[in-house]
Amino acid sequence: MDNKDVGEYWDQNAENWVKLARMGYDRCRDLINSPAFFKMLPDINNLKGLDIGCGEGHNTRIAAKKGGEMTAIDISEVFIKFAMDSEQEKPLGIKYKIANGTELPYSDNYFDFAIATMSLMDMAENEKAIQEAFRVIKPGGFFQFSITHPIVSNSDFKWIRNEEGKKIGFIIEDYFKKLNGELEEWIFGAAPKEITDKMNKFKIPRFTRTLSEWLNLLIEKGFILERFCEPYVEDEILEKHPEEYDSRIIPYFLLIRCRKPR
Repeated sequence: MDNKDVGEYWDQNAENWVKLARMGYDRCRDLINSPAFFKMLPDINNLKGLDIGCGEGHNTRIAAKKGGEMTAIDISEVFIKFAMDSEQEKPLGIKYKIANGTELPYSDNYFDFAIATMSLMDMAENEKAIQEAFRVIKPGGFFQFSITHPIVSNSDFKWIRNEEGKKIGFIIEDYFKKLNGELEEWIFGAAPKEITDKMNKFKIPRFTRTLSEWLNLLIEKGFILERFCEPYVEDEILEKHPEEYDSRIIPYFLLIRCRKPR
């Protein structure tokens, strides 16, 4: 599977994805991933940034509100349309473009930083995307991204439950199994079935790497590793959303920041 195929799948996913996310059903993004990502992000005020694989622009807009002069790309024409509609409704100065993360249409050393929120693991040839991020970032600039944690994206896992049926642990199987475009089908579990039963499930190509492979790839492409985070739901959010407690048992996401040497 190549990136053209990947883009076609995301065009098919995009409309229902945006609809459900804007109804508040992308709980992992809203309650866990994005809060941790922007807490970890350095000061970007007045810095020129690129969002790689921006989707409908949710996190791009957060970055722009933090003062970043944002440009954003996505391979899905449908996602970019939604993002541009949001920009037109509430302008933040974001420039959106349909583009492939493995062939960025920007010159060398153009951006002060780049971000990629939950997109790299969905790209065919994601090693080229990391190479391209390195190329377009200025010396001394940083690249921060989030991915599905390799311990869950690379493997099948089964929950361990206590006598009351509560999740207390998990069993990992086939961690080193390689996936290169195999489809995973799911839809936001928080959304009511009366809504999702009328929708097709998302079809998402999977491209897996182990934890060490991700870290070694960044080093091989020239980045200096700087900071990491395995986010989970915070106490105050857990009180309001106790259904998210399993994020304290299993690491669903991995956040990494690395920097291009001066």
